[in-house]
Amino acid sequence: MAWFRKEKQALESPPEKTVQTEGLWVKCEGCKKILWKKDLEANFQCCPQCNHHFKVTARARLEMLFDEGRYTEHDSGLASTDPLQFKDSKSYRDRLKKAEKNTGMKDALITGEGQLESTRTIICAMEFQFVGGSMGAVVGEKIARAIDRAIGQRLPLVIVSCSGGARMMEGAISLMQMAKISAGLARLDEVKKPYISVLTDPTTGGVTASYAMLGDLNIAEPGALIGFAGPRVIEQTIHQKLPEGFQRAEFLLAHGMIDAIVPRKEMKAYLGRASRLLGAA
Repeated sequence: MAWFRKEKQALESPPEKTVQTEGLWVKCEGCKKILWKKDLEANFQCCPQCNHHFKVTARARLEMLFDEGRYTEHDSGLASTDPLQFKDSKSYRDRLKKAEKNTGMKDALITGEGQLESTRTIICAMEFQFVGGSMGAVVGEKIARAIDRAIGQRLPLVIVSCSGGARMMEGAISLMQMAKISAGLARLDEVKKPYISVLTDPTTGGVTASYAMLGDLNIAEPGALIGFAGPRVIEQTIHQKLPEGFQRAEFLLAHGMIDAIVPRKEMKAYLGRASRLLGAA
């Protein structure tokens, strides 16, 4: 005879453990140090230890550059129509929907108009989280309209590039934007208003091959990857080992491909001075 009887009870899952500091720390890709997120934000998303420049969103970029972070957004309703009905591992439409949900944007570029160092300026900023910041018909059209506004109002133009290049899901339509934007910038030059190109990590492909390198002044953030084809593709093509630091901003500056490297915390003041010297006022 049993002295006691053990009731059978359903096994319960242990309570989920939560870490109070989860999401408050981030690992630097440069020096591998663990950083307090608020310290990183206070330092313009740059590592206080090694000055590695983290990627920032297009909206954060505009807030950093415009006085008091205030600007008027243009053409926010433009969206891609998937002209080629493209599909690989998933449909292009599904990729667009996912990118819009993740970023709150309809495509990979925001156009803002406001005061930069007390000078009325139009700034276009690319969003890398939207299909790799790639350039399709919408990006091309928004930049073309920004150029038209700059010409019509006699304003300086700044484009902050952060892109994997032309968007393959739109084929030749995306490549057409290179010529379209380049032609627009030639018209901006005719009215003697400055165009300053800011290259951030990464700026590659058709973006580099067109408007990113056509500025009256081409400047880059420290350590930015800038090029057309990637280093691996180049090495496989020429069958040679590339130099150390190839395609980084410092390498391009040393070889005369860009005009300056400007840390992010100094970017606003630098753009203001450069714009005035180039005839913005």
